[in-house]
Amino acid sequence: MPRIVFIEPGGARREIDAPVGITLMEAARQHGVEGVVAQCGGACACATCHVYVDPAWAAKLEPREDMEEGMLENAWEPRANSRLSCQIHITADMDGMQVIVPQRQR
Repeated sequence: MPRIVFIEPGGARREIDAPVGITLMEAARQHGVEGVVAQCGGACACATCHVYVDPAWAAKLEPREDMEEGMLENAWEPRANSRLSCQIHITADMDGMQVIVPQRQR
């Protein structure tokens, strides 16, 4: 199982083992990661699972699709490395990936 590192809004570092095949959002919610609200439950309809992917990992992920791009316009302080965690499926090669949860979600 790949180990994913979440940096929570208060700065706490949480390392979790994430099963391959689920989304980053699901892994965060299963482990109680602070700040990943996911109001829509992963339907790419709210942007409350917004995270900042470490730039070293951002290029290794599938690119954002149009729907995700549109939802990120509603995210709090989007950046070039912003992603919706509901749109990132965990793969075995993501071991060590780090994401930062924003200080708040919209």
